[in-house]
Amino acid sequence: MSTTMTPVDASGPDVPSGSATSSGGASAAALWRGRARRLARPAAAVLSGALLYLSFPPRPLWWLALPAFALLGWTLRGRRLRAGFGLGYLAGLGFLAPLLVWTGSFVGAGPWLALVAAEAVFVGAAGLGIAAVSRLPGWPLWAAAVWIAAEAARARAPFGGFPWGKIAFGQADGIFLPLAAVGGTPVLGFAVALCGFGLYEALRRAVAYRRTGRLPRVPVTAAVAAVLVPVAGAGAALPLVDAGAETGTATVAAIQGNVPRLGLDFNAQRRAVLDNHADRTVQLAEDVARGTVKQPDFVLWPENSSDIDPYANPDAYDVIDKAVKKIGAPTVIGAVIAPQTGKLRNTLIEWDPRRGPVDTYDKRHVQPFGEYIPLRPVVRLFNSNVDRVSRDFGPGSRIGVFDLAGTRVGLATCYEAAFDWAVRDTVTHGAQLIAVPSNNATFGRSEMTYQQLAMSRVRAVEHSRAVVVPVTSGVSAIIRPDGQVVRKTAMFTPDALVDEVPLRTSQTPATRFGIAPELLLLGVAAGGLGWAAVRARARRTGTAGTA
Repeated sequence: MSTTMTPVDASGPDVPSGSATSSGGASAAALWRGRARRLARPAAAVLSGALLYLSFPPRPLWWLALPAFALLGWTLRGRRLRAGFGLGYLAGLGFLAPLLVWTGSFVGAGPWLALVAAEAVFVGAAGLGIAAVSRLPGWPLWAAAVWIAAEAARARAPFGGFPWGKIAFGQADGIFLPLAAVGGTPVLGFAVALCGFGLYEALRRAVAYRRTGRLPRVPVTAAVAAVLVPVAGAGAALPLVDAGAETGTATVAAIQGNVPRLGLDFNAQRRAVLDNHADRTVQLAEDVARGTVKQPDFVLWPENSSDIDPYANPDAYDVIDKAVKKIGAPTVIGAVIAPQTGKLRNTLIEWDPRRGPVDTYDKRHVQPFGEYIPLRPVVRLFNSNVDRVSRDFGPGSRIGVFDLAGTRVGLATCYEAAFDWAVRDTVTHGAQLIAVPSNNATFGRSEMTYQQLAMSRVRAVEHSRAVVVPVTSGVSAIIRPDGQVVRKTAMFTPDALVDEVPLRTSQTPATRFGIAPELLLLGVAAGGLGWAAVRARARRTGTAGTA
């Protein structure tokens, strides 16, 4: 009888056949599950930002902001501060990268990515703050206030701020829009964020109830209130949204002359741009003479409709003067004024058909890296396109309100519409309607013009004023005080919009309160962060004492 000897593994006991394979498979599965868990929150952060982007125009998907904030709440709740910043930064990238892609339309990806990387820092800071307050009772309230605090900072720094992408600007079609009349963009954005965070907290409590059978009354009530109070507040604010006239009406014409080419080189044919707007005004005058269009009380041309200084160029002066005389109504001309010394001025000129130019408004918030180049020698190292702006624009200081045939028209030039103060102070200085002359030709057929139009719709409700938006290449529009667009143009098509708009003089709470609601929300955010810091210190002290 023979005996077969089985060698013994010196590294350990015998293992049954197939066990090593099973153990290795289980370990690999566990490894993949661990990796998936680690990636879940970063992926959710990016997705929450992408949902925020999709909630913005031209898509009428405003409601996507609610699941976006709910998902962000799940991502950040209970995280450490450093993780909160990182996850918030990822959410900022997911949001701002697609939202601001138009900034690189004709200058390449570098400036776009640099802007996104810088602005996402503010969203990262919001993520850090939300993580800090997420363990407090009633955390959705504190978290929504922290989000608005980050927006307030982003709207002011650096270089005067960049408010593009404030949550309020994605809500022009939403149910929360009436809250703009209560406290402006901060209150509107706060309501959206609060409702979204409240949705997550309510869902979290529901899941916990199914698991434990316990339903703590106070936390559940707070979660439900976070959802219902913003909705109820928007309903209560509806009476503030009024499209009716208070001091009569005015017939206004908005001219869109179009440009000869897209992109940064559109004004290489500056005379063609001027001629386009003059010709379209003359055509409007002929339509009026035929009786097919009502005679306007005043006419609005866009920003940069005359990039030739009419004060220094008699031929440009003559073209404008003939067009204005032909239409027979005061006309606002968007011009670039080039003094012999000093900085350029982005100027709106009130041009009277009998007296010529009679008043001016110089844009007060000029656009960094567009109308002037901060840190030019440094920026040139990264992108030579900065030298396209060979001479910087300088800001004006006077509030723009023109008296056009008896109607007081408040002026906010293009980029200024994004800034709360730049629109509000025209209304507090007597504007009965608001004009936002703009030039979007630089950004081609991108979403930029629709995003900017949404801002004007929010401003209309915020201050209960009709808003007229004449744009060089579109989309030009006339907006009622309730935020509804009643007339608009196609892009890159010469056109003239003529409409009878309501004039109003009453002031909404948002107009009267000004910055006060934002300061109140900043106080709430500071209170929440302070409370969280005290609790964290107490936990550390208690642990140290026990040890």
